Amino acid sequence: MEWVSPENVVAVGTALLGVLASAAVLWYERRVPSRKRIGYRIQLDTPIGNNVRNGRPNIRLGLFNDTPDMSDATLVLLRIENDGSQSIGDTDYTGRELHGLTADFTDRFVRGLAVTHPSGADHLVEHFTTAAGLRFVGNTIYIPRVPLNRGEHFKLLVLLSGGPVGCEVRITGGIRDGEVMPNRAVLPDDKPPLFGRAARNITVLLSACVVALASIIVVRDDTRPPIGCAQGELTVTGSTAFAPVVRELAKKYEKDCEGSRVVVDAHGSAAGIRELAGKGEKSAQGSPAVIALSDGPKPGGFPQLRENRVAVSAFALVVNDKVPVTNLSLSDIRRIYRGEIKDWKQLGAKSNLRVLLVSRDANSGTREVFQRRVLGRNEPANSSRDCVTKDDRESEVVRCELDSTEQVLASVAKLPGALGYSELRGGAGLKGAHRLDIDGEPPSVETIGASAYPYREIEYAYTYGQPPADSLASSFLGYMSRGSGQDVIRTHGHLPCATPKGLRICGED
Repeated sequence: MEWVSPENVVAVGTALLGVLASAAVLWYERRVPSRKRIGYRIQLDTPIGNNVRNGRPNIRLGLFNDTPDMSDATLVLLRIENDGSQSIGDTDYTGRELHGLTADFTDRFVRGLAVTHPSGADHLVEHFTTAAGLRFVGNTIYIPRVPLNRGEHFKLLVLLSGGPVGCEVRITGGIRDGEVMPNRAVLPDDKPPLFGRAARNITVLLSACVVALASIIVVRDDTRPPIGCAQGELTVTGSTAFAPVVRELAKKYEKDCEGSRVVVDAHGSAAGIRELAGKGEKSAQGSPAVIALSDGPKPGGFPQLRENRVAVSAFALVVNDKVPVTNLSLSDIRRIYRGEIKDWKQLGAKSNLRVLLVSRDANSGTREVFQRRVLGRNEPANSSRDCVTKDDRESEVVRCELDSTEQVLASVAKLPGALGYSELRGGAGLKGAHRLDIDGEPPSVETIGASAYPYREIEYAYTYGQPPADSLASSFLGYMSRGSGQDVIRTHGHLPCATPKGLRICGED
């Protein structure tokens, strides 16, 4: 299955681990913290007699010189606290005796006892009385039923003899719905940790899950094959103006969809339409694996071709940098192509530069759009083979025709006085030439639909009839209109028809 990849397995496993950890947290919150608990720990256990340890006298030598039976005296500070999540009342102790807890000092005898308490807990003092059960006998201290709010504690300072430092100290007793046990704090007067070990472990585990998922998101390649990848070979023909877009899309599609090959063979919109129609008529298996791109709608006479509106394209007039003009009125453009303006000096240039018209051949969709949207008529006849010398002496203009947008741009940049046209991105940043505004409106995809800029058109993708849903042609058409396909179209200076703004403009034209 496609989803069974190392990244997905790790991601799913990490997510499950996070769910289990969350469930453990809920269990912990509901079960463990709800228990009542008394914890205890030894904060001090030190010799204070005049005995000799390890061949060296104790630093408290002579403290009990008058009491020889206390030569092995030790002092223990015992801390007892409520380290659960609920308060403990005197009725929560379950022993049958008057006292609540018992502290046993193995191998040592209790000689004296003092009770200390933290500041702010003076109310605890009244519970440490003989009447309440406080007493010691032999090696045992009987501790009263002291009520403790959550986090409260008291301390017993115990004087012992008869045994060495480190002998076991154990507190026993019963707590209703709770327990008595040593706690893990080790430093004197430490506050109980905010979270227990289980809670801390679960927090660490959840943090690790989050880090692992974040790492997968950052490191993994989120680019996924387009829906409905298809194998085989597809030819995309037609518009040379839109060819750079299609070439990039073809490379991305071939990378995403193994086993596919998309050949871009652009030689003009009209020529592409005729090629598609011819292959469709000869095909014995229905729609051939050919897509024809056209700058503007197809001409009449091809009823079998099915249209798909792909993008809105803006085009631009480009002029050689020797011409200091940056804007032309629609009227002046038409006068130029009618031969009424033959020299740029007539439009304000200081030097005499002949107007040289560099155009596309009759197969060009860019030319077709220019004639229909800007000139309102056909361009004049071809009168020059080298774009400089007028071969037809009767022609009013010097005009040549070239096979591609790239050739037009190169010639305009090279020839002083030359004027041509191209798709929008082709005329941007060109060395030796610059774009022209029309009637003060700059060529821009961003203002399409909001300005009166005339030189624009919808880019159509044609197929011969309806290609099968699982075909490479159908899949590639979908790829152009979705996700990364839209990004590529935008990058090349076109507005995808599938965007909200594009849908409105593509539907209006």
